[in-house]
Amino acid sequence: MAYFIILTFILFIYVNTWFLISIIKKRNDVADEAWGLGFVILAWASLIISNKFELQNIIINMLVSIWGIRLFWHIHSRHKGKEEDSRYASWRKAWKLFYLRSYLQIFLLQGFFLFIISTPVLIANKNPSQSIYISILIGIVVWIIGFLFESIGDRQLSQFIKNPENKGKLMTQGLWKYTRHPNYFGEVTQWWGIWLIALSSTSGIFGIIGPITISILIIFVSGIPLLEKKYRGRPDFEEYKKKTSVFFPLPQKNKK
Repeated sequence: MAYFIILTFILFIYVNTWFLISIIKKRNDVADEAWGLGFVILAWASLIISNKFELQNIIINMLVSIWGIRLFWHIHSRHKGKEEDSRYASWRKAWKLFYLRSYLQIFLLQGFFLFIISTPVLIANKNPSQSIYISILIGIVVWIIGFLFESIGDRQLSQFIKNPENKGKLMTQGLWKYTRHPNYFGEVTQWWGIWLIALSSTSGIFGIIGPITISILIIFVSGIPLLEKKYRGRPDFEEYKKKTSVFFPLPQKNKK
């Protein structure tokens, strides 16, 4: 129990630090930067507290670090020199008691989900397996697939946006030809891979709450629905939507 209490306190300090940064910088989209890095800090804090340095949890922590640091840097680079993300800017104008609501609804809520999604990592770090099981090897392969989809998809989109000729256009090439959200597909897939690696730990099966939570959030709540709402009604998006899978990578449907 003390293990989880200490980690909750560390996460609370982390979340509050980023809330203060958001006030100083006057932009709440720093919460997006804090997301990936928070998993890295929580993973290594849990490993240090448990002091059980087995191969299984070293693998998990390294994979979480690669994912989280890459995501942090990608979002930080995307924000640099630009205005606050439109979603957060609209909330800044619409919300009453803005700072209280942003603290509760953005930062504390994000910290809560960060902890829940990290469950397979926290379980593996507390009770690591001392053997290499097939689930660990399969999990690594699944994680690699997810990482490639997310990192390549992000890179393709960044290059597309940087080209002035593409201003106002939709990204529909590369991985974006097979799924409307290759980066989201990749993120979810990586967490299923992390859970598979953690599965051989004692109580590892209960870590499934992590990938289930992030799957629901991205597919049904705050990921895909919010993003696609911005494009709803645009003729080019509606055409793209008819041909291209929303989440799982699939061949495009033929035009009718």
